[in-house]
Amino acid sequence: MKKLSFIFIIIFLLTSLNAAAQEEGELIIDKDTTKLPTSYAPPNPLAPAKAAFYGAIFPGMGQIYNKKYWKVPIVYGAMGISIYSYSWNNKKYHEYRDAYKDLLEGKKLTGKLEGLDKDRLIRAQKFHQKNRDLSALITGLFYVLQIVEANVNAHLMQFNVNENLSLRPQLQQNNIDNKYNMGLNFSYQF
Repeated sequence: MKKLSFIFIIIFLLTSLNAAAQEEGELIIDKDTTKLPTSYAPPNPLAPAKAAFYGAIFPGMGQIYNKKYWKVPIVYGAMGISIYSYSWNNKKYHEYRDAYKDLLEGKKLTGKLEGLDKDRLIRAQKFHQKNRDLSALITGLFYVLQIVEANVNAHLMQFNVNENLSLRPQLQQNNIDNKYNMGLNFSYQF
């Protein structure tokens, strides 16, 4: 028991305890942190549902409602490319299907399809049919994604994000080997 108390006292004495006290000359200035800035608007709990509704009615309207105008060309570009891919693959599918029907009826193929046999026409039909269906699925996914994005963006706009609470990546140079170390800096000021 004596050894345990002796070890405890040695550890206690070797441990440095830092304590800072207020000096008499310092002034304490109270700062009211509960006051809201003059540009503060109370959060609208229906804004996310409204943004999602507008996005469902017309693609891109949710982004316009959130005043994120730069996202509208991305929405229309993504949906436009997938719709174009759908129509092009649908046209090619019907072209190969009609050529296959003509070949079964005994008609001679003309143009760029002239040297194709039945097996190649069937494979081309399947290829373009698969890509057409995939393009339709991707178009639907982009439609749903822009609705979800508008909803999440409207929801996240209601959070107070200022410099008093922040989490930032920080690079620090090591003085020994002059290499940079990556870390996270979490600061909370009140």
